[in-house]
Amino acid sequence: MTDDTLTTSLLGRIDDWARPLLTYYDDHTGERTELSGATLGNWAAKTANYLVVELGLAPGDDVVVDLPEHWQSAAILLGAWWAGAHVHVTTEVDAPRVAFTSAAGIDEHPDADELVVASLDPFALGVGDLPPGVTGYASAVRVHGDQYSPPRYSGPALDGAPAADILSTASATASDDGVSAHSRVLSTREWRTGAGILGNIIAPLSVGASLVWVSPTPATDLAARAASERADVVLD
Repeated sequence: MTDDTLTTSLLGRIDDWARPLLTYYDDHTGERTELSGATLGNWAAKTANYLVVELGLAPGDDVVVDLPEHWQSAAILLGAWWAGAHVHVTTEVDAPRVAFTSAAGIDEHPDADELVVASLDPFALGVGDLPPGVTGYASAVRVHGDQYSPPRYSGPALDGAPAADILSTASATASDDGVSAHSRVLSTREWRTGAGILGNIIAPLSVGASLVWVSPTPATDLAARAASERADVVLD
């Protein structure tokens, strides 16, 4: 059994840190944000440093990630796992150490020790006025270092499953989907549930693939998008 954190294992699959790792499209707003492995890794490191240094998170602590698919959500997930957090995507967790949510979800986490709001802005701008005791994600993590030395941790990482089990399932899922190292995957599949996170973001990253995720409109032409992004696997 590995005692690397889940993020340590996922980032260990990257062989070219300058290559795009996550490209996010919201066709409802026109947003396109592309993050290389280095950039996404830096955001994950800032998130992990914030959790550990500023909030005192310890390996195994419960962290709720109540967010839609977004590049900021990916950075938060990777940062939380890197810090050794046990991530949950349900609001029904008793007194989590930290809950990450959007502005719309502030009232859904009254028992969280720390409540952090992600703006989901393309440029990670702030969220404006927040209630007392609520922290804006981007402004909080931006001041932290973009390198991180993770702990050794083999406990639960996502909804009770440890990293070793998650990686085994994710690798099998990637194989079933025809995803392999260096694949460029264009997907519209959800990753806001535990199963969706495992199958639709961890799975491609676990084998060294890159992900283009699209929030489509009825007018979205996925074939054309796949061609423009040079995606060789489409999961819709």
